[in-house]
Amino acid sequence: MQTRLLVFLLLVSPLLAFGQVFTSSDLPIVVIDTRGGVIQDDPKILADLSIIDNGAGKRNKLTDKASFTSVMGIEYRGATSQQFFPKKPYGIELRDSSGVNSVAKSVLGMPAESDWVLNATYNDKTLIRETLTYDFYRKMSKYYASRFRYCELVVNGEYRGIYIVMERLKRDKNRVPITSIKKTDITGDAVTGGYILKIDKTVGSTSRTWKSPYPSGTRNINLDIQIDRPKPEDLAEEQFQYIKKYVTDFEASLAGPDFADPTKGFRAFVDEQSFIDYLILTEVCKNVDGYRLSAYFYKERDSKGGKITMGPIWDYNLTYGNADYCEGNSYAGWAFNFSRVCPKDDFAIPFWWDRLLQDLDFARKVKEKYKALRKTVLTPERLGSFVDSTATVLTEARQRNFAKWPVIGTYVWPNGFVGRTYEAETDFLKRWIDQRLTWMDINIEPFGILTALREEPNFTLGPNPSVGDVTLKLPLPAPTDVTVSLTDMQGRPVQSHHWPAQPEGLFERTLPATDFSTGPGVYILTIKTQSGHTSKVIVRE
Repeated sequence: MQTRLLVFLLLVSPLLAFGQVFTSSDLPIVVIDTRGGVIQDDPKILADLSIIDNGAGKRNKLTDKASFTSVMGIEYRGATSQQFFPKKPYGIELRDSSGVNSVAKSVLGMPAESDWVLNATYNDKTLIRETLTYDFYRKMSKYYASRFRYCELVVNGEYRGIYIVMERLKRDKNRVPITSIKKTDITGDAVTGGYILKIDKTVGSTSRTWKSPYPSGTRNINLDIQIDRPKPEDLAEEQFQYIKKYVTDFEASLAGPDFADPTKGFRAFVDEQSFIDYLILTEVCKNVDGYRLSAYFYKERDSKGGKITMGPIWDYNLTYGNADYCEGNSYAGWAFNFSRVCPKDDFAIPFWWDRLLQDLDFARKVKEKYKALRKTVLTPERLGSFVDSTATVLTEARQRNFAKWPVIGTYVWPNGFVGRTYEAETDFLKRWIDQRLTWMDINIEPFGILTALREEPNFTLGPNPSVGDVTLKLPLPAPTDVTVSLTDMQGRPVQSHHWPAQPEGLFERTLPATDFSTGPGVYILTIKTQSGHTSKVIVRE
């Protein structure tokens, strides 16, 4: 195969990359020859792979000897990106010389495995949102995130632009670190793991799926829960029934009255820290698809921990303001509110996240970790430095990429911002991060409390957030005294009102703007009657 690849390289060199002669790069060069075959969605077709990578700081030429070669299977991957974008993402499987058996190999210095992804990063014109997110997550969390390397790609003699070589999500000691369950593992500890599951679109998926019995979103949708691994042909019926019951039992515990109990509640089923980290990441980048699409979780065997772990993280091109629907371009607002912002969307946020945030201890842990991260790896300076350094690395290659794919200054669905230059795109990304973190710093204080109190069916308060007067309404089932008190987030009193002997019926009062005497910020409003008390958060802008 080495001779065939060298001949192929000579034939394609030099390549005309839309007005530029492509002969060399300061990035690794990936060359694919499909042997005359046509790449399709499924199944994979046989091809030859060659990578030219002479090492850090050295130039890579198409005529150089390949540092890596392999027979492989290749197919298109992705849903929207494959259907609608001309720059296609690919899934590849390294194989032995027969082209039949998969073989694990190290690619571009990453741990050996057989399955890899070539991410096209087409509608993110910075080319950075995916790698920024994986890099940040690897710094903030102990849980796995895909490794990556940038490259320039040539397919059958055609220059295809900048791609990101990434690890595909798989069970492996260097990837998702859980047991690769065999089809014969149907009893005892063996049947309890490991499984990779996801909440995602089912179109084109070959996964076995069941409907959650617990409705989610404003439309009460019973979401599809898919088993990503094992594949359907490798999944025994006993395994399907086991993991379906385990996840359903978790949902039942979360939906039940004792959901916050440390032994009987959701913590008996899940790795709590993984959910905290996943939530923080999703909110920092405000992933418009967060929680509801490409939302992976996994379970190891009971003997090795055995709880549901949220992740691994995946698919971050529509983040940091790069989506013009459902408030995806705004730096304000919580991503977990997606189903309330876009109630008609078919892909709802699982009820899990609202319910978790009704446990104020869970919400407190989210806030504490967020605040700790803000002092270390989660600063506009650190994230901006990654953007700038990566943009510098891509300086030469992106000129060819955008000559091939002239998207700068052009709307590509669903861009939330269209810059006239590449620099405008990266400037927007950095500015958005700064604004997002500033917004989160203010609004993280009532985080969870807003959700915990959202279930109160009678007490209404509005407008909220507000800048002027605020009207409160509370049905009174019997005559009672009513006391309303305002405190700040530290519990310090701000204002109070007392109305004795209020009649049965609708109690309605307007709190003047002057009651909120400490200015913009977060207040807790508490109403006390003879039957008890209830509270809500007011955000003043």
